[in-house]
Amino acid sequence: MEEDVVSPAATRDRMFTRYVLPEVQVLLRVALSLTSQPADAEDLVQETLLRAYRSADRFDGRHPRAWLLTIMRNAEVNRHRRRRPHLLDDPDADLTRLSVAPDGAPPTPEEVVVGEQFDEVVDAAFAALPRQHQQVVRLVDVDGLTYAEAARLLGIPEGTVMSRLHRARKRIRIRLAAAGLAPKRGAL
Repeated sequence: MEEDVVSPAATRDRMFTRYVLPEVQVLLRVALSLTSQPADAEDLVQETLLRAYRSADRFDGRHPRAWLLTIMRNAEVNRHRRRRPHLLDDPDADLTRLSVAPDGAPPTPEEVVVGEQFDEVVDAAFAALPRQHQQVVRLVDVDGLTYAEAARLLGIPEGTVMSRLHRARKRIRIRLAAAGLAPKRGAL
């Protein structure tokens, strides 16, 4: 009597198709949140899919999204280890000082928010944030994840997410105030 022997490659293909392929769109959205660049996000998803395929035959089938997001987080950490960040760069160097309106009249709140200056200052302030703070701002303020979801995704405590978010928002407010686009603390 012959036993049906399923090859490891067939098992891997079956597991990959069943658990990984349905999650590709979620992986892409999360990767965009982590990297902010479409090309980097696609590379991160590709690396995640490759790693998932290699280990699909060892996956137990429980919580595939959590498994894949863990793989993605580890792939992103490794990606950054290979490309060492510019630790000595001055985060304030990119901020360009913005002037008050030419006629001297302060702009209305609508003009401030809609104005090009506001976007430039926010973009510069965001770019000057440490990478960890950028990730938290993207996940919570842009993508709408809860503190708990962001903490799970990043593999850090929820309190760390809240702390980083608080510090990031404070730095952005300071930049807006320095550019005259938000009231300074105590001015209200």
